[in-house]
Amino acid sequence: MSAKTDKLLSILKLQPVVPVLVIDDAATAVPLARALVAGGLKAIEITLRTQAALDAIRAVAAEVEGAVAGAGTILDAAQFEQAVEAGSQFIVSPGTTQELIDVANDHEVPLLPGAATASEVMGLREEGYQVMKFFPAEQAGGAAYLKSLSSPLAGTLFCPTGGISLGNARDYLSLPNVVCVGGSWVAPKELVAKGDWAGITKLAAEAYGLKG
Repeated sequence: MSAKTDKLLSILKLQPVVPVLVIDDAATAVPLARALVAGGLKAIEITLRTQAALDAIRAVAAEVEGAVAGAGTILDAAQFEQAVEAGSQFIVSPGTTQELIDVANDHEVPLLPGAATASEVMGLREEGYQVMKFFPAEQAGGAAYLKSLSSPLAGTLFCPTGGISLGNARDYLSLPNVVCVGGSWVAPKELVAKGDWAGITKLAAEAYGLKG
């Protein structure tokens, strides 16, 4: 597991904020990803919440220089396999099942599994996981809750996602057990709809500026 942990951390440490994207039209994927990369956000999570998601991952993986395409909202083994086939370099799940752990063990592509309680974190630690998605972050207790886990569950790192914005991102990024955060605010639907890629690059650069 250590090699995959290292691979995952090398991706998550590229930037303080991982964009979490819901792409309705695969044609927007490449210009959107290029805008995010131009602002410094290279690791990009494209969620499998739409019919266009897999095509979007394929396009970003093949056409966007500097981008590290990942797949989010992976719920089962079939989706994991499809996302890997499409070119995903990392996989993100909102929670964890034994099915997901088993399929992840069969692949070199690292899994960022979701956890929201101490028991879930402990279960994943038993499976060898050291890096997890804390989801839904704000609704599950926020930065204060995550801070309280840092001592009893020392050695575990998190990427909190869910309800995070520019306004509260620093609350999470200041914690010793947070490696980065996930957020959708860097690619608002209204800017994507207008094709305002310069506006998205500006938001991405602002998010990248949270580093350190």
